[in-house]
Amino acid sequence: MVEIYDSHEQSERVKNWLRENGGAMVLGLILAFGGLYGFKQWQLWSQSKDQQASAEYQVMVDLLGGGNLDGAVANYETLKSEFSDSAYTSMAALHMASARVEAGQADIAVPMLEYAMKNAVPGPVRTIARERLARVKLDQGDADGALSLLNAAPDETGFEAQFAEIRGDILSRQGEYAAAAEQYRLAQSLIEQGIGDQNYLQMKIEAVDEAGAETGDAG
Repeated sequence: MVEIYDSHEQSERVKNWLRENGGAMVLGLILAFGGLYGFKQWQLWSQSKDQQASAEYQVMVDLLGGGNLDGAVANYETLKSEFSDSAYTSMAALHMASARVEAGQADIAVPMLEYAMKNAVPGPVRTIARERLARVKLDQGDADGALSLLNAAPDETGFEAQFAEIRGDILSRQGEYAAAAEQYRLAQSLIEQGIGDQNYLQMKIEAVDEAGAETGDAG
């Protein structure tokens, strides 16, 4: 049976409903608008943090470009301590590591590259960090450690030629000249037109072929 109410009865029912549920409705509106306001505040805060990280990064890069490694350290430490989840911090780690290597301080560069390898975004930056760390370890005489790093890479996409060349360098250092030549030739085949140095790779191939001929391990 359909209930029919006159205007007075309808008014009274609305009043009763508001008395019973009005508080919850108002609270819901407060939470809804409060959440929207909070989200906008979070967006502004996030943008502000990103701008601050960008500024610290740029100052650090400028200082390194001017040869002021000591001065750049403060900016790098600020990025690590206050903006550890920022993409700028991982990029800063790569820059600082390069500067340390150039300054003959590879030991200091290692933890920076390890940090970038674990935390950098996007993914290809982690691959770059892994590649550079492998080169540093090889230069330090840790050929096995360098090879382990390369073999543990979750993805080599876009860096196949570089990885093949480093594997060639590692195998050459280990006296595996035929295998090294094979990796260098692989690197040659993977290099895109206009990217990389084909002539340099050819020199490496000739060098390991000559070394292999002398030791009976020719490629």
